[in-house]
Amino acid sequence: MKTFNIGDQVSVLDDAIDGVVVKVEKDQITIETTDNFLMTYFVNELIKINNTSNLDYFNKSDSLDKKNIDNQLTRKQIELQKKLEKVERGVPEFDLHIEKLVKNKSGLSNYDILTLQMDTAKRHIEFAIKNRIPKIVFIHGVGEGVLKAELDFLLNRYDSISFQDGNYQKYGLGATEVYFKQNRSR
Repeated sequence: MKTFNIGDQVSVLDDAIDGVVVKVEKDQITIETTDNFLMTYFVNELIKINNTSNLDYFNKSDSLDKKNIDNQLTRKQIELQKKLEKVERGVPEFDLHIEKLVKNKSGLSNYDILTLQMDTAKRHIEFAIKNRIPKIVFIHGVGEGVLKAELDFLLNRYDSISFQDGNYQKYGLGATEVYFKQNRSR
């Protein structure tokens, strides 16, 4: 059985999520994602992405000194950061504001607007599932919270989806990140 310790850097096997272990409880591991969200996974859903304990067997008499090890770790961390930025850059974002969906909203009732927004969201969800896209972001704005509440209701209907508020630094309170749990049997 895999063992994880607080501080281990991990990656979720079937999602484009990386983070650091902050809590270990039996077979469940809580991580803080690179977007600063806390998420809990089972041990078999995670993999360590670098394990500095492998370096413990080096001692001062070895040919590698601490500076070389630090340089290697720094390079790996830089490469990992570039990879994460590249992955994050490729996350599809869908703006559900009605102004982005239709040229002219005059004549549409609030019900028509919400229905159009929800149909658009559902279409994007189905596309992401079909094409095994690991993460998408819906931009819904803050407003009175009706669209967000309906979006949450829709997302809760899918077993293979987890979601959370979007990155606050990037979206404020007006976005939802949607993660698709990939089925390995496909």
